[in-house]
Amino acid sequence: MYQVARPLAVVALVTAVVGAPLTASAQPDSTSARNITTMVRRMSLEDKVGQLFVTYLNGQSPDEVNPANRTNFGVDTPAQVVAKFHPGGVIYFNNSTRDNIDTPQQVATLSNGLQRAAMSSGLHIPLAISTDQEMGIVTRIGAPATQFPGNMALGAGRSTADAEKAATITANELRAMGITQDFAPDADVNSNPANPVIGVRSYSSDPALASDMVAAQVRGYQQRYLAKGAVSATAKHFPGHGDTSEDSHTSLPVVDRTVEQWRKLDAPPFRAAIAAGIDSIMTAHIQTPRIDPSGEPATLSAPVVTGLLRNELHYDGVVITDSLEMEGVRQLHSDARIPVLALKAGVDQLLMPVNLQVAVNGVLDAVRSGELSERRIDQSVLRILRMKLLRGMLTSPLVDVGAIPRTVGSPANLATAQRITDRTTTVVRNDAKVLPLAKKPASALVTGWGETTTRTLAARLTARGTTTTALPTGSAPTEAQIVAAEQAAAGAEVVVLLTNSLSTQSAQQALLTRLRATGKPVVAVAVQNPYDVGVDNPTWLATYSYGAGAMESLAKVVYGETGPKGKLPVEVPGPTRYPLGHGVTW
Repeated sequence: MYQVARPLAVVALVTAVVGAPLTASAQPDSTSARNITTMVRRMSLEDKVGQLFVTYLNGQSPDEVNPANRTNFGVDTPAQVVAKFHPGGVIYFNNSTRDNIDTPQQVATLSNGLQRAAMSSGLHIPLAISTDQEMGIVTRIGAPATQFPGNMALGAGRSTADAEKAATITANELRAMGITQDFAPDADVNSNPANPVIGVRSYSSDPALASDMVAAQVRGYQQRYLAKGAVSATAKHFPGHGDTSEDSHTSLPVVDRTVEQWRKLDAPPFRAAIAAGIDSIMTAHIQTPRIDPSGEPATLSAPVVTGLLRNELHYDGVVITDSLEMEGVRQLHSDARIPVLALKAGVDQLLMPVNLQVAVNGVLDAVRSGELSERRIDQSVLRILRMKLLRGMLTSPLVDVGAIPRTVGSPANLATAQRITDRTTTVVRNDAKVLPLAKKPASALVTGWGETTTRTLAARLTARGTTTTALPTGSAPTEAQIVAAEQAAAGAEVVVLLTNSLSTQSAQQALLTRLRATGKPVVAVAVQNPYDVGVDNPTWLATYSYGAGAMESLAKVVYGETGPKGKLPVEVPGPTRYPLGHGVTW
């Protein structure tokens, strides 16, 4: 990893913590652990509490004056937030409010600036810089960074080698941009088809398949001790968010599992992550009344975090909360109490409190009053520093911005991503033997969900010599849009209908019915959750992703350039049912 001159205080800190320089393949030994313990004992209470928090920031540059920073933190710039609060970590977003991400070079420059702010103030300890780069539908950094199709697509591909390679490439590119902790992989088993927040973020409804994929991706993200391209992986959302019918961002879902059911259905991927050496595990804001009848969300539940994760699964790594802005954790307690209760439950890192000053003061007050012991704070700080040491965050916090083009979105990485994606497309039904197309049709209509997605696929078909019309109709097509699609279908040899949540959207189902009535062959494609294929149609495919790479793979299968290799990673309920592992080949 490229390094620039570091302040003497940082050099002294690294020497104190790790002793002699560590090689890329070295695992920190007991002497290093003792040095970290000594460092924690020398820290002030305020310094220790700062290490517990991972905060959001507003802006794309370390010195960008953003009014939201003044409102949220009482200072103007991201670098000033770090200098004021000395947090243990920060998290990047690409939304309109936080807006931290533009280009890979910009992200790397932001990372370097924030690290310099951390190393020139407070304890001079480098940050853990994090983001949610699960790939698929939860992707913070888009192109030109290499894009993979997401977890359920990897589950359809059934290749742990592909899963590990995808994570390795993602980790290398994140680390090149200065990001050291990825909140991935999602270890939830999507056992509820109506789940509104997990779905294709899960690898499978099968605990064994999900476990294999989770372990493979942990290996890929973390690679080896102090690997220059490694990041700390984070398995989420413990104890398992796969059987919910509500979204914890906006409500407090209930998972009514017994402990025995949890051990069988939800625990296996987390066990696999721990066996693979996972650095951190994220909690879920869900109620588990048959495990903890108190009504507390799992994030604040000692029976869940300490009882199940620490004691039963014997996990001694970092436990991090899901965002403390989410309604699932804010319904029962104040923003000052939530961090205290999370720490009492057994959590280490506190992610994105609504008001960082209020949260910090809440923890400090709890220690000073005796509700929390300083020894308890020490345990968490020790785990956090150990994670930073294992992944080289302390020794290599800065990156070479000029090296970005050689790593992020390199031709080799892009080609690998496309090959992996090509092995995930699933043909679920081919009753009419429409596929593969015996000859390229002269004309085609691509319609249905997703303006960008329909146009992307239409361009892929056009590039293969078919005159193609793109006619997006959205998630709830109107009668006028359905009529327009019928009319367009009349002039096409084949119709490709893209669906997203068709099984719950009557207007999309009406569009499918009316297009079939035209007499033209309708190739229906579920471009997100595969549960759409339970609605009757003679020809069904599932891509699990609506990204450009998935659309290229779809075009290859439709035209017979490649055979379909994906198998359903979930069971699909009726009216037309399909079992786990189903897939048509030719």
